[in-house]
Amino acid sequence: MSRVGNAPIEIPSGVDVTVKGQSVTVKGPKGELTRVLDEPITAKVEDGTLFVERPNDQRQNKALHGLFRSLVNNMVIGVDKGFSKELAILGVGYRAALKGSFIELQVGFSHVVNLDTPEGILVEVRPP
Repeated sequence: MSRVGNAPIEIPSGVDVTVKGQSVTVKGPKGELTRVLDEPITAKVEDGTLFVERPNDQRQNKALHGLFRSLVNNMVIGVDKGFSKELAILGVGYRAALKGSFIELQVGFSHVVNLDTPEGILVEVRPP
């Protein structure tokens, strides 16, 4: 039994989920995402909860069930809260600084590493 696939997805307020055939569309304050589910996997919305279902217990269907449930759950989280990633730089001589649209990293190389920040990505450098 797929434990991941069987977990229902709670739809937060402000997020709209539409299921048309094999296509799942999620709209929220941070944008809109669409995914087409593989053929044996289906989705349905009932009372503010999204369920991802499989027709039988074949190995391939069980794998796809958990996969698509996770992908759709990440879509709901993404349009509601967005995603973030934190990098902790620890150690003597290691540091990061924001220089315009570049991140300047000193991370043990003989030279400074400059990374250009992609458009639409918010970068913060906080002191330790």
